[in-house]
Amino acid sequence: MRRLLGGLVTAVALMTTSMTASAGTTLDDIAKSGELRVCFDAGYMPFEMKSKNGSYVGFDIDMGKMMARQMGVKYVPVNTAWDGIIPTLLTGKCHLINAGMTINAKRNMRVNFAEPYIVIGQSILLSPKLEGKVNNYRDLNDSKYTIAAKLGTTGEQAISRMISKAKVNLFETQAEALLEVQNGKADAFVYDMPFNAIYSSQNAGELVHLDQPFTYEPLGWAIAQGDMDMLNFLNNYLRQVKGDGSYDRIYAKWFKSDAWLKQVQ
Repeated sequence: MRRLLGGLVTAVALMTTSMTASAGTTLDDIAKSGELRVCFDAGYMPFEMKSKNGSYVGFDIDMGKMMARQMGVKYVPVNTAWDGIIPTLLTGKCHLINAGMTINAKRNMRVNFAEPYIVIGQSILLSPKLEGKVNNYRDLNDSKYTIAAKLGTTGEQAISRMISKAKVNLFETQAEALLEVQNGKADAFVYDMPFNAIYSSQNAGELVHLDQPFTYEPLGWAIAQGDMDMLNFLNNYLRQVKGDGSYDRIYAKWFKSDAWLKQVQ
């Protein structure tokens, strides 16, 4: 019995040591390196974009920079193609994804998400020839229509789930998908409402924006699974900046004003 108890004590001690060694891995690495490496895919207005001078700007960029300042480390942007952004995180090339990523079950099987920092939805940019004929996503659910979307996005998933009768053309970038509609090769483009709203305001009359979102999409910061210390940090950080007004100031800059457009045009 004494030998059995001794073995149990040793096993518990080893487990505790292992848990202690692995806890806080991301936060430890940020502190030791003096860097907060953040993954995103530039080109998603107004969340992350490349400015005319080559720097990265946007709502997510400002939120990430503020996080790094409060941590006392350097903000390091890691611009990554969308279809490889989760593998980039999981191979340790960045500490978190801050890229307007929608929280969903499939992604949550691979990463942990902090509490949502903003909620959006999908909307439709429509060919002008269909104005008045197509008034919502249900009207597009017909095999005579072709919809363009960006590969690997929740727009693609929404089409598959809710507009499944329509034909779908998938593209690597928003620009390619939009061009398909502009050239008359597709009838509509489905993507996140903030991006579509800004595009529509910049290109008045070019495409018709059906601006009522038809999905509910909370966006969250993503980290590698199992790092509860980092998850705790992100949730507490979000509560703090929402409570002290910092979040509201950054939100107003990017969502309630278009002054930033001159940086990217």
